[in-house]
Amino acid sequence: MTEDSALQSLLKRDRAIVLAGLAGATALAWIYLVVTAAGMGDMPATMGEAMAMAQVKPWGAVDFALMFLMWAVMMVGMMVPSASPMILLFATISRKQREQGQPFAPTGAFVSGYIAVWTGFSLVATTLQWALDQAALLSPMMVSTSPLLGGALLIGAGIYQWTPLKHACLKRCRSPLGFLMRGWRKGAGGAFAMGLEHGAFCVGCCWILMGLLFLGGIMNLLWIAAIAIFVLAEKAAPFGVPAGRVSGLLLVLAGLFVVVQS
Repeated sequence: MTEDSALQSLLKRDRAIVLAGLAGATALAWIYLVVTAAGMGDMPATMGEAMAMAQVKPWGAVDFALMFLMWAVMMVGMMVPSASPMILLFATISRKQREQGQPFAPTGAFVSGYIAVWTGFSLVATTLQWALDQAALLSPMMVSTSPLLGGALLIGAGIYQWTPLKHACLKRCRSPLGFLMRGWRKGAGGAFAMGLEHGAFCVGCCWILMGLLFLGGIMNLLWIAAIAIFVLAEKAAPFGVPAGRVSGLLLVLAGLFVVVQS
């Protein structure tokens, strides 16, 4: 076996390992979400009605921690697939550098940085959910009870699809090679920092789309899957950019319809 063929074999093996790890993490996250949603779905209707009629109670520390965990796991399940092209390319470059005797950046550190950013976002989302819950704007099944809030979320998400910030962040997410070539850093610390940076661009691209979870239901699996698929298509599909613009118009129209009907 020649040196080039051996290197290619190692690259294929690393790619398979990274893909298996990403698939495993995503699958575990979705299993957690399915089990959690099933548990909520088993709640008797009478209990749900009683909760809806009951006075809003403050969250305890355990309530907040469990909801934060749910958000953090949900973000892994939704966002790791859309980051897979970037992560796989990162792993390939890192392996080549190591084989050439150059300082390399561990892929795990890059993924950890990416997840850390979305974990921070989960903390913000949990705090927002707490505020909406205390204001009696969410149902016991974690769906917005206010048409005005729902309409505002749709309109805000639609307008953001057309903003320069949205497209600057989306451009970085759609260009893995350009991102890595411009901002490559050495070592585990550098890989973690690159993961943080990519995660920040990803949040900048998708944060308000995550807000639509309050509209369709935070534990509505079909709604979660629909948003995750849209995010993946927007980042990776050739038609992602025009589809995002069209979706922006549709979201604004849907929001105006909801507000007018309220």
